[in-house]
Amino acid sequence: MPIPEFVLRLRAAVGHAPLWLPGASVVVLDDTDRLLLGRRADNGLWAVVSGIVEPGEEPARAITREALEETGVEIEVVALTAVSITEEVRYANGDLAQYLDLCFWGRPVGGTAHVADDESTEVAWFERDHLPADLTRTSTERIARTLAYVAAARGGGRPEAWFAR
Repeated sequence: MPIPEFVLRLRAAVGHAPLWLPGASVVVLDDTDRLLLGRRADNGLWAVVSGIVEPGEEPARAITREALEETGVEIEVVALTAVSITEEVRYANGDLAQYLDLCFWGRPVGGTAHVADDESTEVAWFERDHLPADLTRTSTERIARTLAYVAAARGGGRPEAWFAR
């Protein structure tokens, strides 16, 4: 997994100490409501597209960049669907981090789904009722919140799943 340059500079100063970082994720739904997922190279689990927001980068722009870099799919952000935090993550090298995640609903506008970098070993579209069993817990939560938001938005109601509980 490529580590952003600004994180490498921080790590040089703080070592393995916990870092609080901004992250973004996206639940990409195509016109038939299939979901775009990638099998992560670091843990072998399926997940929604996610990544670190670079300094000065708008979160929606960050996640459109991440989607293209990881899956080859160009997306358009439709809405912010959830704001949550992750549990503390310990990486194999001993680094600790915790993320503020801004989760978006996105739709594909170009490209073809394929493994586009070294962060994934597979990329595929999945029917909502046939998601892989080995899906990350955080992705399961992000998908549930986003689908609740989408259902409310399409039904004209007020999305209640916006913030994590």
